[in-house]
Amino acid sequence: MDSITLKNFRCFREEQTARLAPLTLLVGENSTGKTSFMAMIRVLWDLAYGWQNPDFKEEPYDLGSFDEIVYQRGGKGGRADVFEAGFGAARRNGKGAAAGKEPYCFRAAFGKKRTTPVPLSRRVDLGRYWIKIQLEGDRTYAIYLGAPKGSWRAEISYAVDFDAGLMPLGYPLWESEAARRGKTEEISFTPLSGSPAFSSEGRDILRRFDNFNSHYHMNRPFASAPVRSKPRRTYDPARTTPDPEGDYIPMYIANEYFRDKAAWGRLKKQIEEFGKDAGIFDEISIKTLGKRESEPFQLQVRKFAGRLKGPRHNLIDVGYGVSQVLPLITELLRHGASRMFLLQQPEVHLHPSAQAALGSLFCRVASSRRRQLIVETHSDYLMDRVRMEVRDGGSGLKPEDVSLLYFERGELDVRIHSLRFDEQGNVLGAPPSYRRFFMEETERSLWKRS
Repeated sequence: MDSITLKNFRCFREEQTARLAPLTLLVGENSTGKTSFMAMIRVLWDLAYGWQNPDFKEEPYDLGSFDEIVYQRGGKGGRADVFEAGFGAARRNGKGAAAGKEPYCFRAAFGKKRTTPVPLSRRVDLGRYWIKIQLEGDRTYAIYLGAPKGSWRAEISYAVDFDAGLMPLGYPLWESEAARRGKTEEISFTPLSGSPAFSSEGRDILRRFDNFNSHYHMNRPFASAPVRSKPRRTYDPARTTPDPEGDYIPMYIANEYFRDKAAWGRLKKQIEEFGKDAGIFDEISIKTLGKRESEPFQLQVRKFAGRLKGPRHNLIDVGYGVSQVLPLITELLRHGASRMFLLQQPEVHLHPSAQAALGSLFCRVASSRRRQLIVETHSDYLMDRVRMEVRDGGSGLKPEDVSLLYFERGELDVRIHSLRFDEQGNVLGAPPSYRRFFMEETERSLWKRS
């Protein structure tokens, strides 16, 4: 995703668009909508690609009911009836050497069904072509197609009531297979505003949007909780399904250790590189309490002092920061991970030097692994390290590869400022309120009132 657009969503009243980059940092005061912003990114992904209900209460986000999600004007203004969101992106177009990227835009409007927000309409613009699916009733949908030479409308009724008003974006395109073969008895498209009859032009649009979801070969965004799982002295083999708290990470590490020594060796090396950079551990290992992978195990870390190797310590016996950051860095570095990460306060319980090292890791992952990181942070050390990485060029991250979104609180709403870095790592276009608190605190420390 290259941008996110919001309107009447939570604390965001007026329509505004925020720029996303390979590495995007979300900063601002508490309760300015940063977590809600990330929750909407996942909702939009699910709605556009996931073929599943958008869940506004799925962990680690719980945005509540429709009345708690839609913007409330205050006083006699009441609540808005609909909230909207969308994103801009680019998808691969063509194959082989001729392949390129084609920009497109996805937009959705949400209404209320009992207490739940449901998608009322979805629209995708792909170059000069567009398709819109609009909910007309519990089981009726209108499909609009647009092209340079005209636009058309069709209506579909289904015996099944799609849960929460959701119909997958590609669903009517399956039904229109006969229409593309020249048979129109299943779906009949009516020309709009003097458009020509639905023929080759309309079928070209259907081809462009057919199997829309299959064009985006990316796992669902991984969303981390602000506080990860507590360490345990001994782990029993359990599920390996990813979760926001990272409960599954110890079992994932054990699986790599038992089943693929080469893969574990690569992952172990990368985890230890971060541990050394952060100054929190030099080695990570698994202590097996049996001979089979089905038996309990322990995670251990140890520090080095020059050529001396200290004793191995159980994960539960070292600083809490180690157990908090281990699930996150493992998820970032493991094979087969998502290409998009939504990370809340990754610096929790980390020393400033470790927070800075985390900033360097984010830059390397965003640059070399082609993964997109959306990071909510309150850490100056992490942000300053990102600025220095941009300035020094060690990670390969360019100024345009970083977006700094500053959430500024107004009287009754929040405005998102999309800030950029220059080649020296300086923040460009910051409003007066940016860093105001830190500047006032610095002045206070330098001057004593008489």
